[in-house]
Amino acid sequence: MRVVAIDGPSGAGKSSVSRIVGEKIGFLHVDSGALYRILTWQCLAAGVDMDDPEAIAAHTARVEIECRPENGRIAYYVNGEQPGERIRTPDINANASKVAREKPVRDYVTSLLRGMVKYGDLVVEGRDITTAVFPDSPARFYLTASAEARARRRQKEEVDKGIANQSTEAVKASLLARDAIDSTRKYAPLKKADGAIEIDSSDLTLDEVVELVMNALPEDWKYL
Repeated sequence: MRVVAIDGPSGAGKSSVSRIVGEKIGFLHVDSGALYRILTWQCLAAGVDMDDPEAIAAHTARVEIECRPENGRIAYYVNGEQPGERIRTPDINANASKVAREKPVRDYVTSLLRGMVKYGDLVVEGRDITTAVFPDSPARFYLTASAEARARRRQKEEVDKGIANQSTEAVKASLLARDAIDSTRKYAPLKKADGAIEIDSSDLTLDEVVELVMNALPEDWKYL
């Protein structure tokens, strides 16, 4: 199966770009970050000490996530229901990196992601997709943007969804804190993979970024 792999920090535009590219070429959109958010949500709901790696690993190992192809994407279910916006809160944002840095957690999520190829061709977005999950894909991209641009996008997204009303500066501080954790963690840190195409979206429109990705795909991947 074919996989378009897209990495980058929060707010760089991965989700929107991946979703649109998937629609254009008929590949299923996969949000790998949502899997870590689900596990973070479940840890917080269970009162797990988020500074205890062993407790995090033990609890996440018991969380069963069902993956289903639906409406052009892979949808996730926990106990028969989709988590929805419950995994998009500032509390989840503040703790997701603590969960995602643990090797047992990353191994679990990587196994889920690789298993999704049974559903068809994929556009997978995340932070280690090009380096650790699908490093052999011929279509690998690293999206980036300035911290200011990313903070504006994330703050607007949160306000539009009615899930938070943080200032842009507060959002920026949160993003930078997560960047530091993600890029320095021991296992599968966030970084640009050798051979991946880097796109700085700071001053580009969504359509322009999508066009750059589309133009760089293997020729026989571009058409439904």
